[in-house]
Amino acid sequence: KRNYEKIILSIVLLGLVGVAGFLPVLIGSDQDTMKNFVYMLTNPRVVQLPDLDTSNQDAVISRIKSTNTLDLSTTNRLFNPVIWQKNKEGGLIKVVSGNEVGGGAVVVSKITPLYFEVTLLAVITNEATPTYQISVENQASDVPAKRRAQSHYISLEEKTGGLQLKNVKGPATNPTELDIHLTDSGQNITVAPGTSYRRVDGYVVDLKYPPENLTFNGQRVGAQLNFAGDQYNIIAIDENDVILLAQSNQKKFVRPYAP
Repeated sequence: KRNYEKIILSIVLLGLVGVAGFLPVLIGSDQDTMKNFVYMLTNPRVVQLPDLDTSNQDAVISRIKSTNTLDLSTTNRLFNPVIWQKNKEGGLIKVVSGNEVGGGAVVVSKITPLYFEVTLLAVITNEATPTYQISVENQASDVPAKRRAQSHYISLEEKTGGLQLKNVKGPATNPTELDIHLTDSGQNITVAPGTSYRRVDGYVVDLKYPPENLTFNGQRVGAQLNFAGDQYNIIAIDENDVILLAQSNQKKFVRPYAP
């Protein structure tokens, strides 16, 4: 009993020594815990985000790229209403494309070529120097009188009617070929008995204007036509097309020939 207090004091001291010995371990554990906590806060675990859903935005961009053009002129005619015109009979013509009346409505019904032709008709041998009768036909001439065949009498090196005989091949009284120089164009041609030299020098055209039931036959370049309240000049003709020029606005109309 006398040592009872000593025993209790020794147990307490031993406990204190044990606690003091355990404190470094406990402090180290707490420090590790704090370090881990700080690390988790400063270096959190990053989870990959899912892909963004941009389907709505993509649809909007697609609609912007494929915008529709609002046609208010050719079909709806909001700002350019359809024109209705009266013909000579009082009927109405609906002008939609612009080619229902005027130069665009002209129809080419026929195109005929105009020839320049040179032919050896005869050899006159009752003179000292043979003379050659040559026919010249210029259907495209601006002078109507020259459009018919005209005969010219010419000898070697002579000039007449726009012709100059440059050379005679074969016997002079029975030539095989005549070399002729065309003084107007500067062209050299060859004419043989029984054959002709012929080239296309222009065209004549037959036209129709259905809205007014008009027909213009035998028209040449430079002809003036009056229809649809305007004057149209033929400024060119070839084997496939006719070009008209409106005097009111100088607009050209190319009308094809589809035989």
